[in-house]
Amino acid sequence: MLDRIDAPTSITLKQWPIVLLRVYSGVFFLYHGVGKIRHDDFAASLSNFLTGNLDSSFSFYRAFIESVVLPNKEIFSTLISWGELTMGLALIIGLATRYAAFFGAFMVLNFWFAKGVGVFAGTNHDIVWFVILIVLGFIPAGKIAGLDDGLSDRLPFLR
Repeated sequence: MLDRIDAPTSITLKQWPIVLLRVYSGVFFLYHGVGKIRHDDFAASLSNFLTGNLDSSFSFYRAFIESVVLPNKEIFSTLISWGELTMGLALIIGLATRYAAFFGAFMVLNFWFAKGVGVFAGTNHDIVWFVILIVLGFIPAGKIAGLDDGLSDRLPFLR
């Protein structure tokens, strides 16, 4: 793990890849969150996607999709779109980065379960995002060129 940075301007060359990964991940999820919010009927798209992938989804997750997600598709479509947007913003500015990353990892894990793609399948980008978000959650990514560094003294939950 990286040590706490004493001065906000003392970002070394070896820390920039963490900043770039955090910001790129944030831009990616912000972009997709905004796209889902602007979509006229994302709830119907979500329902069609889940219904189309129901047979390939993991068996332990299928009952959850059928009994909870599909009957409440409007709620889940709102949670997904605004969750992606909020997580993206938090990662970009480095605010509550650990919370955003772990929330995002949970969300991506649910996407993966719904798709039912194997871990080593070439089309499984969800596992890649899951690993990236877990890494960003375990290292103090928001304390490197992010708001977590300046606010963690006043808001201890950001440490």
